[in-house]
Amino acid sequence: MIINAILISLKVVFIATFFSFMMGIILGRFFTKYDFKFKSLIETIILCPMFLPPSVLGYLLLILIGKNGIIGKFLYDTFKIQLVFTWQGAAIAAFVVSFSIMYNTCKSTFNSLNPCYEESAKVMGASEYIIFKDIILPLSKRGIITGLILSFARAFGEFGATIMVAGNIPSKTQTVPMAIYYAVESGNTKDANIMMIFTIVLGMLLVIITNKILKNVNTYN
Repeated sequence: MIINAILISLKVVFIATFFSFMMGIILGRFFTKYDFKFKSLIETIILCPMFLPPSVLGYLLLILIGKNGIIGKFLYDTFKIQLVFTWQGAAIAAFVVSFSIMYNTCKSTFNSLNPCYEESAKVMGASEYIIFKDIILPLSKRGIITGLILSFARAFGEFGATIMVAGNIPSKTQTVPMAIYYAVESGNTKDANIMMIFTIVLGMLLVIITNKILKNVNTYN
């Protein structure tokens, strides 16, 4: 049970963090650079998961991707794809709760950059892609790394939305936070202690790795 819960958690978290990382950088840059209609509304929707209770997010996801939901019904009727009570559903829940953190961190980092670097590059004829790849991203490494670690940690610790969307099915959708909760509830303190220690060690490693990476970023910058 312990190994399965850890493996499911890591699979869910890595997938959720990957998409949060990619979309956070892309949308963070896009929303920083451009103004358009309904921008504030879309940003509000993106950032809402940071302020909503996980159970509310889980219920909203059920409305959207449940078998009878707006998106879920289409996927099931057309492709026979069911997302609820699957590890994919757990990954979606983890992505929803972590994406807003990555997006907000990237946007704040991009906004804090001195615009003179970008303007100088434009005067010298650099394309938008080159400016983003060779100027914006290197100058934003510290903020992006911080957002990545925070998103990973948030996705790993997700409980409320995940249990509503994916349930608690051992060896299928049961992640470490759910396994710890139900181990304690059933009086299985041995398994709960093992997973607690694993989680604490993982958290400490993330802190150490983050500090080392950020120190190196500061050194090279």
